Order: sequence, then structure tokens, then C-alpha cells
Amino acid sequence: MKVTINDVAKYAGVSIKTVSRVTNNEPSVKQATVDKVNEAIKALNYQPNLAARNLAGTKSYAIGFIYDNPNAYYIIDMQNGILSACKDKGYELVIHPCNAKSENICDELCNLVKHSRLAGLVLTPPLSEDPKVLKALSEIDANYVRIIAGEETKVGDGLTILVNDKSGAVEITQHLIDLGHKEIGFLSGDLHHESTKERLQGFKHALTKNKLKLNKDYIIEGKYSFESGVAGANQLITLENRPTAIVACNDEIAAGALFAARLAGLDIPNDLSIVGFEDSPFSRQTWPKLTTVHQPNTEIAKVATELLIANRREQHTTLSKTFTPEPVLRDSSASPHKQ
Repeated sequence: MKVTINDVAKYAGVSIKTVSRVTNNEPSVKQATVDKVNEAIKALNYQPNLAARNLAGTKSYAIGFIYDNPNAYYIIDMQNGILSACKDKGYELVIHPCNAKSENICDELCNLVKHSRLAGLVLTPPLSEDPKVLKALSEIDANYVRIIAGEETKVGDGLTILVNDKSGAVEITQHLIDLGHKEIGFLSGDLHHESTKERLQGFKHALTKNKLKLNKDYIIEGKYSFESGVAGANQLITLENRPTAIVACNDEIAAGALFAARLAGLDIPNDLSIVGFEDSPFSRQTWPKLTTVHQPNTEIAKVATELLIANRREQHTTLSKTFTPEPVLRDSSASPHKQ
């Protein structure tokens, strides 16, 4: 038979109302009582009826995941992280893909919050970086957390998860420079993503720090896609003085660049080193496997959701956490081939 709230109350030796207050994460319950009820929930494998909770109370127990991103691996990692936190805290997940460039995006998200009775939103780039979206959500007093690229200076008000893409780009570019590369290309992602700008800044910073000249012909604008990596790499490897290494804005772009380079008869990494960013499955599915920068997207999403739920109970105005991606060295980078 299905375990009920009555069974949990009896097992823990408390009232049904107390069990309800614990499962609703109300802050006024003594910690000893919370521990006793949670022990009973675990022992009986009790699953609260979240739909009933949403209908019966004034509070909602659903978190919205808002995204506009073509990278399926990124979306899955984020979804898994949010789900993990939701399960721990007794919340459901509502997934809402959308078009960040839509003229009606602000109305769309505000209506979603109101009609779906969401407890909060996890906003990912580029929506988390759009001032119009943030202003509209703040005006309806929506609870949201932003995942954005940047450093501590970009925190501002509210809940923010910062991903220090610039630092990761500096480190991966420095890796290539330490190997002896001086002619290094850069394949950009979508320019309306702040991560693209941060990674390009990190690339340029590493060159400047090592007193290497920036060749504008080596910086190719593109999108976060395999096809963009193919097109961008073809531009670079057909230059009369082609670079000996390429920094790609993410692993999907890097995989496309590697495909194009091998199709052109280049040996990776002896003729050309290629590195990516994010450490997605793309980086491990290529041959050779990609040197990249590890970005813990599942953990980032989990922490973001935990901040969101905690803020709902405690009403903090500003909370932030910074993640700094770090290089993962594999087989696609080596010292430049000596003629």
C-alpha cells in the first residue's frame, strides 16, 4: 500500500500538520523535529503528492528551467542538476525552451510564472543576461536565479551563479603558448552570449600577457555549432600563414574544426592543435580526444536551484557563487610540428 502522510506522522511521533510543515520547508520548525520527520520519510520511502500540495496551498512547489541554447548536452546537464536539487527539496521541474530574440519574450516568461504558479526560475544565457527580461521579472516580484558568464564585479543584486569563462580561456590559451605556439586562432560562438565575449577576452589577455601579437585574421565569428566549427576552421587553415593552434569557444565548435582539419589532410595535433571549452561529451567523442576546459554544468545548475529555494524561505536580496572552469589536457594539443 502507498505510504501516506498519516504513516509518516505516526512513525515520527508528530502531528500531520508538523509533517506538512517539514515537507513544505517552513523555517519555523525545530531542527530536531525536522530530522525526526526526515528520518521517517526516508525509512518509509514517503513521496509527497506535489500536485496536491500545489493545489491546496498558497505556495508553489515547481521550479522553471528557462533556456535558449542549441547544445543538447548543455541542456541535459543543466536539467539533471536542477532535478537533483528539486528532488532533495521536494519540488517539481517545469522545462521551458524559448526564443530569447522573440519580441514577446518578457510577456511569455511573466505569464509562465503567473499561470504555472512557479516558485522560481533558473535563467540561463542569453536570457539571464538580458536586462529587459530581468526588469520584467523583477516587476512582478518573480523569484529567479541567473547563471551568467563573468567575474565578481558583475554580481549586482539578486541571486547569481557566475562562471568565470575569462579565467578558463586564459588558462587554455596559456597551455598552447607553453607548448610553444605563437600563431593561435580563435573560433567564436554567438556574440549575444556573454560567455563568447568573456572567452575572447581571456584569449586576448593570454596573448598580451605573453607579448604575442593579436592577428585579427585569426579571429573568426561564428555560432555554437559543429557546422560553424567546420566553416571557421576552413577559413583559418586556408590562410597563407595559417595558425598552428586553434582555441574554439566550445567543444562542439572544436569538434567541427577537428573534422575540417582532418578532412584537409592535417594531422592533429602534429600539424594543428585544437582545444575546446566546457568538457562536454563532444570532447570525448572525437579522435583524438579534445583538450578542453571543464565546466561543471550539472553542479552549477544544482547550486543555482539550491540558492533559489533557500532564497524563497529566507528572502536574501543578494547571494552569489563563482565557478572557475579548469583545463583538461588530452590528445588534441601538442608542441608545434617542426619542419
